[in-house]
Amino acid sequence: MVFSSLTFVYAFFPLVVLLYYLCRNRVYRNTVLLIASLLFYSWGEPRFLLLMVAATLAAYCGGLLMERGKHKRLVLIVTVVLLTGNLFVFKYLNFFSDNLTALFGGTALPKLVLPIGISFYTFQILSYVIDLYRGKISVQRNFFYLLLYVSFFPQLIAGPIV
Repeated sequence: MVFSSLTFVYAFFPLVVLLYYLCRNRVYRNTVLLIASLLFYSWGEPRFLLLMVAATLAAYCGGLLMERGKHKRLVLIVTVVLLTGNLFVFKYLNFFSDNLTALFGGTALPKLVLPIGISFYTFQILSYVIDLYRGKISVQRNFFYLLLYVSFFPQLIAGPIV
């Protein structure tokens, strides 16, 4: 779904705004925003939602481990490698496979479909993990709030503008 689609303008966004303002409690409002954001993301390709949730979970666990203070740098490195490795596999593996096949022959790996917004949300998650390591922010103890930070629908398609 894109911001300019009729579905977004006349159905999705008005419904989210209505539900948001009907809720008086901040927890319920954040729940509405999280559900709307996950629905918005999964509108394009639902199977990639699990990938975004898993990447966020890796950062969440990494953040909790970093907070303990032991092996903080190692936790940062492992988390960054996991996140960038995920990005590499989906974004660049096809390129390398095709080029290596062209150079040396053989059979190329099956083509992987690029998940929507993978670069953006990966860098969003990386900014959280790196800021934690540097001590600029404190760890987010609520996984769902971190997931909302990563998947918030108005920001998710802003992309490199942010």
